[in-house]
Amino acid sequence: MTEPTPFVQPEIPSAAAATHFHRDQTVGEAMRLHPAVSEVFAAFHLGGCSHCGISEQETIGQIAMGYGIDEAMLLGALEDLFKAT
Repeated sequence: MTEPTPFVQPEIPSAAAATHFHRDQTVGEAMRLHPAVSEVFAAFHLGGCSHCGISEQETIGQIAMGYGIDEAMLLGALEDLFKAT
């Protein structure tokens, strides 16, 4: 006879592991979260000139897809803003 498997409480992410940015967040919402968000977008060549302007109503996912930017990379760079502070 085998012993029953003990119940293991699933790990609940801590508040520190929570993300600040997500693919469905608008650019405007992201910009209100941290003053350097526009610098991250500029580093990806977004929003700085007339042919690559972005709207505050677009989502992070939309601009990543529309401009061929790796979404995970963009979100990671945005999250790094909070690691630096």
